[in-house]
Amino acid sequence: MRSPDNKILFAGPVGAGKTTAIAAISDIAPIRTDAKASDMTLHRKDHTTVALDYGMLRLDADTKVHLYGTPGQERFDFMWDIVSRGSIGLILLLDHSRANPLQDLNFFLRAFEPLLRRAPLALGVSKTDLAPLSATAVYAEALAARGLNAPVFEVDCRSREDIKQLLLALLYSIDPGLGEPQ
Repeated sequence: MRSPDNKILFAGPVGAGKTTAIAAISDIAPIRTDAKASDMTLHRKDHTTVALDYGMLRLDADTKVHLYGTPGQERFDFMWDIVSRGSIGLILLLDHSRANPLQDLNFFLRAFEPLLRRAPLALGVSKTDLAPLSATAVYAEALAARGLNAPVFEVDCRSREDIKQLLLALLYSIDPGLGEPQ
């Protein structure tokens, strides 16, 4: 790891599970900036992130990972650049049950291209039980077509173990000698 304090960014469309994933893995009560949904987001959920979510995970006595979640709505994209600063990696969460999740993948890869030029990516695909395709193969092929070699996992964002495996895959791509969090 680069320092005792490291920053990982969680991004993806509305409803993919960013807030839930941070809550599942954080060692502290997450800080959320939710507001009542007032646009088409209301069809997916009652509340949505409008600035960021924050959690923290201790890897050991000396090393912390700060977890920042971005809002999924494009109208809050100004926050994406702000929250990306200083990140050592990106966890992209996609909702497999959306109408065109591969379009979402391409959109977020373009949006976070500056970060991905200097930091690795891990992809978590949620809600795979609601849509028929084999999620990991489809997304791995789409990433490879863009020249990206990133770990891809089907995840239940409520599961600490699922999010831990996703986060560890990202951390191992940053530092292969890293030990597991407690």
